[in-house]
Amino acid sequence: MGCGDEQTHAHINRTYHRADAFLFGRYTYELFAGAWGSWTASDVPGWDPVLDALNTRPKYVGSTTLTDPVWSGTTVLSGDLAAAVADLKARPGGELQVHGSGALIRWLPVNELVDELTLLTIPVVVGQGTRLFPESGPDLVLDLVESTTDSKGVTIQVYRPAA
Repeated sequence: MGCGDEQTHAHINRTYHRADAFLFGRYTYELFAGAWGSWTASDVPGWDPVLDALNTRPKYVGSTTLTDPVWSGTTVLSGDLAAAVADLKARPGGELQVHGSGALIRWLPVNELVDELTLLTIPVVVGQGTRLFPESGPDLVLDLVESTTDSKGVTIQVYRPAA
């Protein structure tokens, strides 16, 4: 979390603070549970809204292998994931957010389960790794609703699926 300036830091804190619940893939869930699930405010100074949101709001994990989640407030979604996510989205209230969770991020748009997509682009070229979006599949047309660039070149783009 050392990338970006105060503007980006504040944006991330606001984003997590407004979440009503979080949806994770198994791998990202295990990473977050091992870190954010055990840290205190003194471990991550300045990230209190993120820490508080992750540790007090419901967490849902799409997994067929996770059976005994250790992070308080976690529910495993092991059946029909599309139906389960649609049910979560239909609940009144605020946001169901996904952070990380690459396979889940690639799966959600294909199943028309994305209302908004926020991309933070950090000006670093990595020569290898997993693609964010699949090489094949349906096209997803997006409308840009917000775009900012911080003093360190980090861009934040907010998109919504086009009507």
